[in-house]
Amino acid sequence: MKRPHREESLRWLTQAQDEFQDADDLRKRGRFYLALFHFQQAAEKALKAYLYLKVKSIEVFYTHSIDDLLEMTMDIDPDFKGVAQAKKLDKYYVPTRYPNGLPGGVPSRYFDDPKEAEEAMELAKSLIGLVEKKIMETE
Repeated sequence: MKRPHREESLRWLTQAQDEFQDADDLRKRGRFYLALFHFQQAAEKALKAYLYLKVKSIEVFYTHSIDDLLEMTMDIDPDFKGVAQAKKLDKYYVPTRYPNGLPGGVPSRYFDDPKEAEEAMELAKSLIGLVEKKIMETE
């Protein structure tokens, strides 16, 4: 029997996993501003993958906020409280891409801290790992 929500969930999860890998490659190459943005994107898509299985409304797909998406997932499953710090990734959504999102700075030059990129990588990795586990449990 076809389960369209599961299939869509897996599509989003695959994109999240691929985007995480690309972000980590960028981090290793020292392209921190792009890595930070893509870690945020990977986490966002992973949360949406989970929510595809759990909610009937598509309203969740109108936000790009990890904080908002985490609130929705925590309402469904309290295990997501363990990755709540991933909300910090929201700060990389705009200023890593647009000079006017970073007054007086240039994102490609401003985001130059390897420790910051590593922290973002760890936050995204734990969140994606939890989503993977939750989705596989629903087989």
